[in-house]
Amino acid sequence: MAQQDTLPLPVVDLGGKPGQWEQVRILGAMLRRSDCHRRTIFFSVTLLTVIVATAYMQVVLNNWNVPFYNALEQRNLPSFIDQLQRFCWIAFVLLVLNVGQAWLSLRIALELRHGISSDLMQQWLRGDRSHTTGTDDTSYPDQRIHLDARSLADSTNGLAIGFVQSTILLVSFIGILWNVSSGFVFRFEGQAFTIPGYMVWAAFLYSGIASLMSWYVGRNLVALNTDRETREGEFRSSLKTVNDSLDKGDSRRSRKEHLARLEGQLAHVLSVSWKIALSQTNLTWVSAGFGWLALVVPILVAAPIYFAGGLNFGGLMMAVGAFTQVHTAMRWYVNNFPNIAQWQANLSRVTSFRKTLTTRDRA
Repeated sequence: MAQQDTLPLPVVDLGGKPGQWEQVRILGAMLRRSDCHRRTIFFSVTLLTVIVATAYMQVVLNNWNVPFYNALEQRNLPSFIDQLQRFCWIAFVLLVLNVGQAWLSLRIALELRHGISSDLMQQWLRGDRSHTTGTDDTSYPDQRIHLDARSLADSTNGLAIGFVQSTILLVSFIGILWNVSSGFVFRFEGQAFTIPGYMVWAAFLYSGIASLMSWYVGRNLVALNTDRETREGEFRSSLKTVNDSLDKGDSRRSRKEHLARLEGQLAHVLSVSWKIALSQTNLTWVSAGFGWLALVVPILVAAPIYFAGGLNFGGLMMAVGAFTQVHTAMRWYVNNFPNIAQWQANLSRVTSFRKTLTTRDRA
């Protein structure tokens, strides 16, 4: 651990808060410095293997729709029973993979928190820290090292896994959608035309509109979350200060002043929290609305091929399943916009705290 203290993090700018990319670089350097980075890499590679295997089994499950629903359409009982048995094996493998992914995800989150918190504690306890009680980025070190480090570790882990899994699913199912709709000919008022892989473009368009609307509605959440956490920290610090004053036997007048100040800070906290609640409510209109539409949109998109005789019932359900997977993967940003905003706020607070500590040590 003594050697790690001699490996300084690169500081690009000696003043002000670090930019977004610099924040990511600081976080990466913090994790590389930690004594758990090799375990984190090992578990991450293992998790990536599990995610790829899960995506493959989901493709197998999607292809299973064809013989299963065809057996239903044809009232073929032996084939129906055979496909049910096949489904049990597919479901068992997916269950094992899901449990493994959950365990690995939790383990990686613990390793990330260990690395982030350990690095912050080392930097915080180096040199004279009597100046870390002001109103700059080193204020409330307990919150940065405890709450913010934990939230940053959990959100980094969850968002990274979600991003990788969504990308792999997107690549896996785009090919299925393209093959289903590649040769279909549209006919309108005597004119014939083709749109190669039109179901893929329909999925992109549908998810793109949802993502754009979600970004527009929730674009203020990053700043609001940062503001709320700052005011929460100020409120907690004031409560501690007032408690210390009460132990010393403050006068009644002082207690009234304390109460007025605390009520003012609480009002600020509630005001920002209300703005966040309104933004999240508006975002729910978008995410929930597009979520309900997703139940029928895949069928509407595949309906022209089905009614033209290009798909049997099993093929229709396979196409619907592939469209849903593509849409779900692309909707990852829609569903996680509030989480991304919270992650950015946590990242900003932790890296600003870390950068200020290292900058003062260099001064």
